[in-house]
Amino acid sequence: MSSTTPRSADPPLLRIGPPAPGSAEPVERADAARNRALLLDAAQQLVREHGVAGLTMDALAKRAGVGKGTVFRRFGNRTGLMLALLDHSEQKFQAAFMFGPGPMGPDASPVERLIAFGRTRLLDIEVEGDLHRAAEENGGRFGDGPYSLHRAHVVLLLREAGVAGELPLIADTLLATLSAALITHQLAVGGYTPAQIGDNWEWLVRRVVSGVAHVE
Repeated sequence: MSSTTPRSADPPLLRIGPPAPGSAEPVERADAARNRALLLDAAQQLVREHGVAGLTMDALAKRAGVGKGTVFRRFGNRTGLMLALLDHSEQKFQAAFMFGPGPMGPDASPVERLIAFGRTRLLDIEVEGDLHRAAEENGGRFGDGPYSLHRAHVVLLLREAGVAGELPLIADTLLATLSAALITHQLAVGGYTPAQIGDNWEWLVRRVVSGVAHVE
């Protein structure tokens, strides 16, 4: 289903928690916002290559080719950097499923979008699992704006796919399998691979759509 909503009417992306250090300005200059995004993209690359433990202020400054003072001025400390990285990741995720190309974006079918939604979230948690798990443990799983947006998005896709029933409850059940605590446990303790967990998500989505769509 294609989106017919003008880009100017797109709803704002939702952040995780309060603005992180370095991003609290009511209107951030375009160049400052661009430089901050470049720093956070470099931080994501470091995490993907070396894990969360490898993301330090020194390592980020070296990877981004800037002075260490620039990193500290932008994020305050390592905690501020971690929070900003988690928020940056969430913003990119939201933009992908709300406005991006298929299979996550509006041009793909609802089932394809649901499958891509879970597989992409799984990749984020695989890379930044410690950050996502910490956010959940601090009350960020259900009470924050991003979860509400994810839930509404999944409900919309279920409805478009013809699923009947109590869609918010079905959406909560699906999203429960994307909990960072569960996925990190499956990876570290269960010994499952990301591909296995992603395949299980796809199996679950297809079963929900085919099994519930015809309930009267």
